[in-house]
Amino acid sequence: MITLADTLALARSQHAEHPQLPLVLRLIENTGVRTRHLVQPLELTLRHPGFGERNSVYEAEAKARVPRVVGRALAAAELEAEQIDLIVYVSCTGFMMPSLTAWLINTLGFRSTTRQLPIAQLGCAGGGAAINRAQDFCTAYPEANALIVACEFCSLCYQPTDVGVGSLLSDGLFGDGVAAAVVRGSGGTGIRLLRNGSYLIPHTEGWISYDVRSTGFHFLLDKRVPSTMGPLAPALCELAAGHGWDASALDFYIVHAGGPRILLDLGKYLDVPQHAFRFSRATLTEYGNTASVVVLDALRRLFDEGGPGDGARGLLAGFGPGITAEMALGRWGSADAPDDPADAVRHRPGTRHVPPPAGTERPPGPRPENPPEGAVSPS
Repeated sequence: MITLADTLALARSQHAEHPQLPLVLRLIENTGVRTRHLVQPLELTLRHPGFGERNSVYEAEAKARVPRVVGRALAAAELEAEQIDLIVYVSCTGFMMPSLTAWLINTLGFRSTTRQLPIAQLGCAGGGAAINRAQDFCTAYPEANALIVACEFCSLCYQPTDVGVGSLLSDGLFGDGVAAAVVRGSGGTGIRLLRNGSYLIPHTEGWISYDVRSTGFHFLLDKRVPSTMGPLAPALCELAAGHGWDASALDFYIVHAGGPRILLDLGKYLDVPQHAFRFSRATLTEYGNTASVVVLDALRRLFDEGGPGDGARGLLAGFGPGITAEMALGRWGSADAPDDPADAVRHRPGTRHVPPPAGTERPPGPRPENPPEGAVSPS
């Protein structure tokens, strides 16, 4: 684990002559991130052995860690591997072909007929997109079950030669994590997914991007990114209004916390108190921005709190490159509970269940011989 104090000390020691070091330190402190977990010891994280070796680390660590969270998610959903019909694998921090989905099917007992859906280029919006694509699948096949896996080792994208303010801020913001979740076509208790949508802010595709070079992925972050909730909030409101809901009057909000400004602005534009984003803020504070994993970890916290109560209405959203929002509406309850008449009238047939959470792992920090453990996955 690396703390805020560690991060600030590293910035001071490695960039002592940087003309904007005071600004960088202030920006890192203002992220609200207090601890992060890294998939490798810190001394290895700071070294750049080459893109190929880093990608080999990505593959090895993914194969070592993903099975554990998958097992927890399946157990929480009370399903066996052979009952899964679709695996959605989300990651933007490493590359494998075939996708890790093929290895999972061959290794963990999934059927050879299991559908595979790798999502690699939606970045931080990937967690929301995975939930939405799983819902779409289970709506089309009402008795199906979908497994979602998010695996992000952001520290493997660290580039020691990138010393712009945006890059140095990112070095203090992103963390590593792995999560798994299950969306069931029927059965279970959790969030009943009712409607989903996607929105892309026109002409912002260059605001969050990778510059892919021989040294790997170089993360580019435009200084205008924190202001994107202004144009995205109306899309969230429109999705809710289309279902007869008021986005300002929901019972729970599970959103991607890319940074504190995102949550502050979202609260302002939706007219929602900051306490409503406590799950998202907690994952940002404790683990940093773990890209597609953030939404799943925030969802895990909702389940850990016992859920918001039967009939509670909520919004799930991931924000990432594009600039893209992947959004969904859901109602808490049991799959056996009668449908709310309002939901039946306002939405196309087919509602799916996200059952209880079970299985997310944060990679260990500089001392992998004593890794932090903990369940994290919404299922």
